[in-house]
Amino acid sequence: MSLTTLKERVQQRAAAASSDGIPPGQADEDTPAGRDHDAEQFRADIAAALPAHVSVDRFLAVLRPVLPGLRKCTPASVRQAVITAARFGLLPDGEEAVITADDGIATFLATYHGYIELMWRSGMVKSIVAKVVYDGDEWDYVPTAPVGQDFTHRPKLGSPKDRTPLFAYTFAWLDGGARSDVAIVTVEEAEAIRDEFSKAYQRAEANGQKNSLWHTRFPDMLLKTAIRRAAKLLPKSAELRALVAVERAADEGHTQILAALTPEALALEAEARAAARAAEASQDVPPPRLPVKRGRARPRRRHRDKNKATRR
Repeated sequence: MSLTTLKERVQQRAAAASSDGIPPGQADEDTPAGRDHDAEQFRADIAAALPAHVSVDRFLAVLRPVLPGLRKCTPASVRQAVITAARFGLLPDGEEAVITADDGIATFLATYHGYIELMWRSGMVKSIVAKVVYDGDEWDYVPTAPVGQDFTHRPKLGSPKDRTPLFAYTFAWLDGGARSDVAIVTVEEAEAIRDEFSKAYQRAEANGQKNSLWHTRFPDMLLKTAIRRAAKLLPKSAELRALVAVERAADEGHTQILAALTPEALALEAEARAAARAAEASQDVPPPRLPVKRGRARPRRRHRDKNKATRR
């Protein structure tokens, strides 16, 4: 099945549900997935969605142990979360991305490692530094100081598990050698963003389960918040912009896959970036030197006039 067909089917299902007076997504919510999630049923869709550098078999191997935790999710949401992860080429292994079961809906979320992967993949970012500062660490921040002296961090030796996080920071070295500004997010800022925008956190708090990523992986979510803030200061690829839109759709309860880029769009953007780099490289090449014709120099007229005057 093609991805275009899948997208059209999602839109048609939503339109049919609305025409029948059923809230969007309600038909899927009434049909729990049960135990019929078999990774192989997604092979064709995954193969059509994955970028070339990720193999289908590797993605399926990572996906298989994830599916049992999604048994109570609707089949449509599981399929959409899986294909969305595949479109970004991020493995749902807990390192690059996760697929969570949130109130019966499977949801794709990138980790901070996933964001870094997409930034690096764009070719516009050469390296990224992202760390959490804990109490007991030595650090100094002087925004007006020269690059390299504006921010310093010396972590305290040992595990930070028993220490309180203070803030997360990140900065990037760009293609061409420039360095971005340092983006900093304090714990208080991250908690305010979490409380206002994270529906998963709000539901986990309301039902008492406290099993959202904000509950179970707070330092990672703190880092992710800092990286998303840094992304506003960096050149962004269409892929990174789409990732932000996909996660916003999840927070707002919308269908994620409709915000994800198609493989065709990603291929077009990759071609455009390659053409831009080639054009920039051609400007750096000095023009060829033209051959210089060498001939016999003519005597200056002034000298000839002097000789005539002498003869007279």
